[in-house]
Amino acid sequence: MPYDDSPPPTRRARPLTVAAALAAVCLTAAGCGGGPEADGAGADSPRPGADAASPTPTPSEPADSASPSSSPSGKPLPKGPLTGRTVVIDPGHNPGNRDHTREINEQVDIGTGRKECDTTGTSTNDGYAEARFTLDVSHRLRTLLESEGARVRLTHDADRPFGPCIDERARIGNEAKADAVVSVHADGSAVGNRGFHVILPAGVKGGGADTSKIVKSSADLGARIAGHFVRTTGSAPSNYIGGNTGLDTRNDLGGLNLSTVPKVFVECGNMRDPEDAALLTSASWRQKAAQGLADGISSYLKG
Repeated sequence: MPYDDSPPPTRRARPLTVAAALAAVCLTAAGCGGGPEADGAGADSPRPGADAASPTPTPSEPADSASPSSSPSGKPLPKGPLTGRTVVIDPGHNPGNRDHTREINEQVDIGTGRKECDTTGTSTNDGYAEARFTLDVSHRLRTLLESEGARVRLTHDADRPFGPCIDERARIGNEAKADAVVSVHADGSAVGNRGFHVILPAGVKGGGADTSKIVKSSADLGARIAGHFVRTTGSAPSNYIGGNTGLDTRNDLGGLNLSTVPKVFVECGNMRDPEDAALLTSASWRQKAAQGLADGISSYLKG
């Protein structure tokens, strides 16, 4: 799908080592003052976003539907520093979720309990939907990673009625044996709450969840993304989550709990704050956000 360069619509009714790594990058960046954050939340929820995987929606394409030398669409990939690596990008929410509230309210197993399949996501006060933002940034990120030779898969591309649910989103990354999974979101918090944050998986073991093998690698991935996001976008770590580190650890997100491969959520900014919203609705800033994410992922994969 092409990038979304159109203006937003009018309003519609309706861990120490990780912190140290980020701090080191901040010292070389243009400051760590206020800016957007990146993860998904329920509509207008003040907390970072929930993830998604669908109870009964249309199945996604098989994880290995393309050869390692081509994208899932079959397009040949260039040779580059990320050749042979697989990255799964998880665009938070789905534009169709708003029309399928019954389905996305279905409870799914997240290993340590049960949670809604997904949420509609939030939006700016002018009606620019988080689901639209996450798809656009994900498309830009895919292009950047594929240019380095990575095989990239999206958990969805607005090509299904709703979802996928949070458990299915995790399963897509697991079945792809991804080297890294990044879930793209934007928050819906109070005015004055600004800045990005990266959500890392906590040590969780229960039911079908066991993150013991991915906690350390995910923390490394998250710290690298946070550092490069600061440098590339000029946005600051969140001033309301993560103690100004840009990093937060959670045990209540099924997309992280059920992952068996390194995975993080990124809250790119607060859609409900006018200053952050001005960035999130800017196509040029979204390109910077995608570049920051790509640079962090690339740094992690190159070791």
